[in-house]
Amino acid sequence: MYMKKTVFTDVHVKLGAKMQPFAGYIMPVEYSGINDEHRTVREKAGIFDVSHMGEFWVKGPGASAFLQYVTSNDINRLDDSMVQYTCLPNGKGGIVDDLLVYRIDPETYMLVVNASNIQKDWDWLSLHAREHGLEIGKDLYNASDEIALLAVQGPLAMKIMEELTGEPVGGMKFYSFRKLDVAGIRNAIFSVTGYTGSGGCEIYVANEDGPALWDAILDAGSGYGLKPAGLGARDTLRQEMGYCLYGNDIDETTSPIEAGLGWITKFVDGNGFIDRDRLYRQKTGGVTRKLAAFVMKERGIPRKGYDIAGENGTIIGNVTSGTMSPMMQTGIGMGYVTPEYAGEGKSVDIIIRNKPVRAETVKPPIYKGASGK
Repeated sequence: MYMKKTVFTDVHVKLGAKMQPFAGYIMPVEYSGINDEHRTVREKAGIFDVSHMGEFWVKGPGASAFLQYVTSNDINRLDDSMVQYTCLPNGKGGIVDDLLVYRIDPETYMLVVNASNIQKDWDWLSLHAREHGLEIGKDLYNASDEIALLAVQGPLAMKIMEELTGEPVGGMKFYSFRKLDVAGIRNAIFSVTGYTGSGGCEIYVANEDGPALWDAILDAGSGYGLKPAGLGARDTLRQEMGYCLYGNDIDETTSPIEAGLGWITKFVDGNGFIDRDRLYRQKTGGVTRKLAAFVMKERGIPRKGYDIAGENGTIIGNVTSGTMSPMMQTGIGMGYVTPEYAGEGKSVDIIIRNKPVRAETVKPPIYKGASGK
C-alpha cells in the first residue's frame, strides 16, 4: 500500500526513528523510546513532525457565515490572530471531526484538521460550501500537501523559539498566533495551542522551508536538551491531559455533549450551526452516557475496547483510550460511562482479561503536573 511522506521522512529514518503507517502516511512512532521522549517533553522540550495534519483555507465575504454554520463553536468570538477549537457536527448527532480555526482576517481563515479525516472533511465542507456560494478550489482550498508543520513542546520550548524568532513569543496568549520570521524563514504562522499539556508552539511553513526549520530548531535546542519525539509520546502526553483523540474518544457516533465538549458548542443567538437543535436537547435534557477520565487504583493497563463496570459488576461503558502514564507510573484512561459514574471520585472497575481491576474517575488533566497552557 502506498504511504505518503512528509518533507521530514528521510530525516526521521536517518535519525533511526521507528517508522509506522499512520493515516496514510509513514510516520515516526518513537526515536529514543516513548517514555524517554515523553519525559523530555514534560521536563525540557521535544520536536514533533505533525505535517500529516490537514490545512484548508476558507476565504471571501461568505467565509465567516459558512464556518458559523458548519462548526459548533462561535466564529464571531474570534478576532484576527486568534485560534478556536471546535468540531464539525455531522447532522446525526455525531462529529465529522474536531479541528482548529485560525482567523487571519474577517475574510480569511485556516482550518487544521486531523490527518485521518482530510478527505472526509474536504468532502463534507465542499458539500456545504456550495450551498453557501463558496467556490471550491478558490474560496475553499485544500493546502494539506503544501504545508510542513512542526510542534515544539515543553517548558523550554519558547526559550528555544525566542532564539530563532528574536521575539518575546513566551508571552503569547494561549490559542493565539502571529506571522513571524523563524530561523530566517519569512512569514511562518507561529501559534500557541498545544496537544501535550506542557506548553510550546506550532510552526507552519511551506514544504520547501521545512528541512531548514527542523535543522535550526534542533541546533538551537541542543543546549536545552530538546529531542525529536514521535507519535507514541504525543499520544501518551495527550492522554495525561485528558484530551480527546478522533477515532478513539470522539467519532461519527459521539456527540460533543457526551464527550464533555459542551464548551465548544455555543448556543448563542445567530449561531444556527448544523445539529444545533439536537445538541441543545442533549444539553438541556441530558444524555445516556458521558466521557470520563480515570486513574487505575490497582495494577493494570487499560486499553481501548475494555469494558467498564459499576456496582455489582454491571457493565456501564467501555474504554476509549488507555495507557501507562510515564509520569504517574500507573494506568490511566478515558471511556464512556453512564452519567451517574461520570463525576469525579467515582469507583469503577476496568475489565482486564476478564478480571475487574479498580479505578477511580478524575477531573482532567489526569496528570496534575500537566497544564492546558
